[in-house]
Amino acid sequence: VQLQASGGGLVQAGGSLRLPCAASGRTIRDNAIGWFRQAPGTEREFVAVVTWSGNTLYADSVKGRFTVSRDNAKNTVYLQMNSLKPEDTATYYCAADRNSYSSLSYYRRVREYDYWGQGTQVTVSS
Repeated sequence: VQLQASGGGLVQAGGSLRLPCAASGRTIRDNAIGWFRQAPGTEREFVAVVTWSGNTLYADSVKGRFTVSRDNAKNTVYLQMNSLKPEDTATYYCAADRNSYSSLSYYRRVREYDYWGQGTQVTVSS
């Protein structure tokens, strides 16, 4: 499966962006799709995940501001980002996991994911 994240850009603090993650090659309806971000000089960090059944998990830093959702008919997962802060500035990546876990906490781990898309840059100005 190929994943493509898009929708990034420059936005003022307090603004919003929606990042689509479009999949091609096969359906992703049975996959958990995670969102990660990486700022220069830092490690890639977990942002959010939506499982095949629609369960979600968020990093504490984005909880209440970001929403992850999926549209299986369009083979696309979305990350809606509201109330953006300068510290949200990073390259955002989506990734697919072939496995299902009993605990959502597994999806926080970068190494659990099998397929990665190219990132999209989000810059939040103060």
